[in-house]
Amino acid sequence: MTIVRIGDGSKAEPAEVIGAKAANLAQMAAIGIPVPPAFVLPIELCAALAEGDPRAQRELNDGLAEGIAYLEEKTGRTFGDARTPLLVSVRSGAARSMPGMLETVLDVGCTHAAVHGLTRMTGNPHFAWDCRRRFLESFGEVVLGTGRASFAQRLTTLTASEAMAEQALDSEALERLASAYQQLIEDEDLVVPDDPMEQLSAAAQAVYRSWTSERARTYRRLQGLEDLRGTAVTVQAMVFGNRGAASGAGVAFSRDPSTGAKEPVIDVAFGCQGEDVVSGNRTPDTEAAIARTMPAIAAQLHATLTRLERVFGDVQDIEFTIENGQLWILQTRAAKRTPQAALRFAIDLVHEHLITPAEGLKRLHGLDLHALASTHLVGAPDPVALGTGAALGIAVGRAAFTSDSATKFNDGGDPVILLRPETNTADVAGFAAAAGIVTAVGGRTAHAALVARQMGKPCIVGCGALVIDGHGARIGATALKEGDWLSIDGETGAIYLGRCETVTERPEAELREIESWRAATAAA
Repeated sequence: MTIVRIGDGSKAEPAEVIGAKAANLAQMAAIGIPVPPAFVLPIELCAALAEGDPRAQRELNDGLAEGIAYLEEKTGRTFGDARTPLLVSVRSGAARSMPGMLETVLDVGCTHAAVHGLTRMTGNPHFAWDCRRRFLESFGEVVLGTGRASFAQRLTTLTASEAMAEQALDSEALERLASAYQQLIEDEDLVVPDDPMEQLSAAAQAVYRSWTSERARTYRRLQGLEDLRGTAVTVQAMVFGNRGAASGAGVAFSRDPSTGAKEPVIDVAFGCQGEDVVSGNRTPDTEAAIARTMPAIAAQLHATLTRLERVFGDVQDIEFTIENGQLWILQTRAAKRTPQAALRFAIDLVHEHLITPAEGLKRLHGLDLHALASTHLVGAPDPVALGTGAALGIAVGRAAFTSDSATKFNDGGDPVILLRPETNTADVAGFAAAAGIVTAVGGRTAHAALVARQMGKPCIVGCGALVIDGHGARIGATALKEGDWLSIDGETGAIYLGRCETVTERPEAELREIESWRAATAAA
């Protein structure tokens, strides 16, 4: 087995070999987009490990050792070092995008020695201990199987005792949080290795294993991707959005994936790492916050989005990190989009000469153009709450608070509005059953919001008035119980009690243009 290096000028391998994520990273690096150096373990190793091939484990470890030596050379840092430590992310990547369905482990190599090294290197113990607690949470959840709720409980206990939000915790509190996480793992008779290569090997194997998880299998079945052969594993030098005030992480779309409007959609969380945004467990800031605090970065981000559209010939969805005022692009892919946005994108890209009408028709293949009607509420009362519209459309259905409840209501013949505390891709089966989705936190660019758009489900995120707990739910002062009727508007973010009336309109002008493409293509 041969690893593939990204950032050394070598010839890129196709997505079928190294996954779409790594193939796009290599293409960005080749045209000078700022991409952290990385290496890739190929897709073929996924099946070999799953089948228990005795050579696969040796190939994995040999490839990791070779790849880490490459990253150390490129960055001038040493993996797990006590002075200038290199930390890495371990990411998945199939030949086709499966947003949020496979696993990622961040901050790998953050040993006890590396914590001191990060402090020496940056003079910032808050940053160093934040990386350590993030590593323990990521490694514990993905590799060791410690429940996410257990980590969340320790965090809630600490923030309550300190009477402050997570973002306001000082370095001493973060050190105690890391110790609490370590103790939680040890109480379950689990071990976090303090050897960086052992951490890396375990993380890579866990990412490969995530290919066979229930949510990944469900997603492939729902999206017709059951012919895919597995995932690659990309190991990339960490860049840090949690390093200080001039740092952050975010997700950006080159155009609005919900409406199709020709304007970027950008979410950012300052002082955070990328998982804080895409996981949907935090409501991010918008592009205006970047423009206000780092106008040069905002301009560079816009220029990068425009360039990537032209290189890839399609609307792009990128993940980015800003570290101490420097922009890094961590991935790009074709944006998941609503059917309405797909129609708008195809027409606009043809008008801009980025694609031909024939390519536009190809991208709309399988889309029922006659079902592209937009639905609007008629005579709706005042909304009971507002969130952020993440996927267009109107949905009217019965409230459900879990994926299981959504499936049961749907099986009984009633439409469902799935209400969740956050957008979690583990709820993919509930998404499939629901007519619409509402979450209390999260942003338009979280992985699960992407999945909702791809499924054509109206989605509202970041509805701060929504509270869901073990006793039920409420929106503001209004109590909700499962089975209550709700109406939602995925464009405005408005939520209404009861069943509202709707009216439907068709995009006649756009449909006529598509028919003209068909006629011209048939005559050619």
